Amino acid sequence: MRALMIQGAGSNVGKSLLVAGLCRAARIRGLKVAPFKPQNMSNNAAVTADGGEIGRAQALQALACGIEPHTDMNPILLKPESEMGSQVIVQGRRLTAVRAREYSALKPKLMAPVLESFDRLKRAVDLVIVEGAGSPAEVNLRPRDIANMGFARAANVPVVLAGDIERGGVIAQIVGTQVVIDPADAAMIEGFVINKFRGDVRLFDDGYTFIAERTRWRGFGVLPFFPDAARLPAEDALDLPRGGGAGGFRVAALQFSRIANFDDLDPLSQEPGVSLTMVRQGEAIPGDTDLVILPGSKSTRGDLDFLRAQGWDIDLAAHVRRGGHVLGICGGYQMLGQTISDPDGIEGPAGDTVGLGLLKVDTVMTADKRLTRTEATHAASGAPIRGYEIHIGQTSGEARARPFAHVAGEPEGAVSANGRVMGSYLHGMFSGDSFRQAFLKQLGAAPSATSYAAGVEETLDRLAGHLEAHLDVDGLLGVAR
Repeated sequence: MRALMIQGAGSNVGKSLLVAGLCRAARIRGLKVAPFKPQNMSNNAAVTADGGEIGRAQALQALACGIEPHTDMNPILLKPESEMGSQVIVQGRRLTAVRAREYSALKPKLMAPVLESFDRLKRAVDLVIVEGAGSPAEVNLRPRDIANMGFARAANVPVVLAGDIERGGVIAQIVGTQVVIDPADAAMIEGFVINKFRGDVRLFDDGYTFIAERTRWRGFGVLPFFPDAARLPAEDALDLPRGGGAGGFRVAALQFSRIANFDDLDPLSQEPGVSLTMVRQGEAIPGDTDLVILPGSKSTRGDLDFLRAQGWDIDLAAHVRRGGHVLGICGGYQMLGQTISDPDGIEGPAGDTVGLGLLKVDTVMTADKRLTRTEATHAASGAPIRGYEIHIGQTSGEARARPFAHVAGEPEGAVSANGRVMGSYLHGMFSGDSFRQAFLKQLGAAPSATSYAAGVEETLDRLAGHLEAHLDVDGLLGVAR
């Protein structure tokens, strides 16, 4: 019943990937291991076996451990709904929606469920590998911190600090962290890791020695950049590749300002016959696109306004006139309809928004949130779908008579009369090889026989081997207490 925490000398230094790799390495050693992140901020969520939601990174880390994701692995999840506020998920369930200042006042009350989940998880396994959030050097956040040193001190978990050499200034990242944090916090840090190195690692020998001598912290190694990271589900929209590729079937996915559950796209990006392009703010939808995907959104009406501001509504109408296909998933499905009503202001200001009108359906936002794993059958091909639902809103209308899928005999989603515009609430559908192949074949693409799940497992094994080859993994795991 030991634990180790990986904190970052900055945001996006590769903590999630390091934890996933250490989880897999520990599992290979025969340890029963589990991941934990006290507080996460992400709109890319996973539905757990116990019917809640956690950050997608913790679901991937659970896969690396060979166990089912559980809400205890990420007790506090913040899902940004605007520039100023977020939905607060506590132990898998929505607690409230708050502005940033309000959350600061709420945080002290959240340490109790954080420690409760951690203690319960720790009792169930041999080792817990904890991921921090942001950086402990954000000393302005320290008084109410539950994500980094506040948690480490409260739970008495030793810390290893990770720095990202790719962005430059890694010496200042790590040495500067020691300089600015409280000495009692610094005493929790057992050592450091340098991440994302490109080239000959020996060229950093002097820098590595300087950090070790200056901080008196133990160095656990320099980890070269892991190029296969792109084959694992990304949690941060900033990590989404621009896309492209040589595949003959062209897919364009719209990158909304509040894009959610975008790992739906990962299996398509790895299909040899598919070229997936993320269409970003200020860009037009390419005219030679075969399929446009409107992914999930944490702010459906807000992102529909964003879509129109980019001119994508005009591009979509032209795409459909040319005979192209459109798929809306969750929030994207809602946008394809005729109206989106939010009478109680669940996702933002109360009101109604006119939809894109490509599907004859209407959506009303409700306070009830649907969180469930779902097994369905694709209406067009009969292929099985295993996915999950994580949404608010009820959708009804004429196009529902032509369902995208069937769930326990009931219609799910909708399809236009000409069959070219489709909408569904099912996330994760493309992870299933048989459905993905059937869907692409239906649209005229040439799918491969690759297994997406097997590819993720193989990549996690390679990640663990990468850590073993370049870091002192025995030393890292030995720090745990």
